[in-house]
Amino acid sequence: MIIDRKIVEIQEMQKKILKSAWGESAIDETILEKITYLSDSLKVKGYLAYPRKINEKLPCVIWCRGGFGNAGKLDDFGAKGILGQLASWGFVVFETQYRGNDGGEGKDEFGGSDLNDVLNLIPLADELDFTDTSIWGIEGWSRGGMMTYLTLTKNHNFKAAISTGGISNIQCNLDESGFMKKMVNLHQEIADEKFCNSRTILNFVDKYSKSTPTLLIHGLADTRVPPHHSLDLSYKFIEYNINHRLVMLEDGDHFLKNHKNEIDELRRNWLKKYLI
Repeated sequence: MIIDRKIVEIQEMQKKILKSAWGESAIDETILEKITYLSDSLKVKGYLAYPRKINEKLPCVIWCRGGFGNAGKLDDFGAKGILGQLASWGFVVFETQYRGNDGGEGKDEFGGSDLNDVLNLIPLADELDFTDTSIWGIEGWSRGGMMTYLTLTKNHNFKAAISTGGISNIQCNLDESGFMKKMVNLHQEIADEKFCNSRTILNFVDKYSKSTPTLLIHGLADTRVPPHHSLDLSYKFIEYNINHRLVMLEDGDHFLKNHKNEIDELRRNWLKKYLI
């Protein structure tokens, strides 16, 4: 249940910057709201984005943010660009900051009970009169990719999924990524073997939705989440006959800034192919 909604206003100077990065339609032709909703009786923060002009019920997309705790949460500026772009493609977009973040209640568990914060976005669409609640997609970056994978072991009703730089093996990341090692120093519980195994999708591909075509995107120069995370998962998807596409981008770092136009086209075409 949505318990609070507030339209986000962006300053004119910020709009100019956002338009240069995300396009005019993402900024001028969409509405962004900051929301508070109930998830397992906790008040959790998130965002809602949708086109300014709506003539028919629209498919829904969940966006899974990256990071851990408040590090990586979306702010109004980032949400307007990222979620506004998705909304401009003709979707109603739901995002969660995960419990315990951005002033929300509870504790971020990096893929534990906070996974419910993703799943509990789905019934929110029933409260809006412009959503086609029979059509859902899901997308995530980095940790958000991990959340996307885990969500698709719990719910097989999504018609398309996208993961960019997604984490498929937490323990492997600890061994190889200086970024993850730094994060472990701040959150020692991640170093626990049981914790890692329970959040590693490579251990649960047999439970992954076979009805959800998945686009895997990864930069070959990614040092935060090594590129073989997506390659290893692709091999597992082949083993379990899961429909997917793997795109590895030359010289692409974790944020793929030099490939933005290319991946935006890939993402848009994938969502439109399966959701519209």
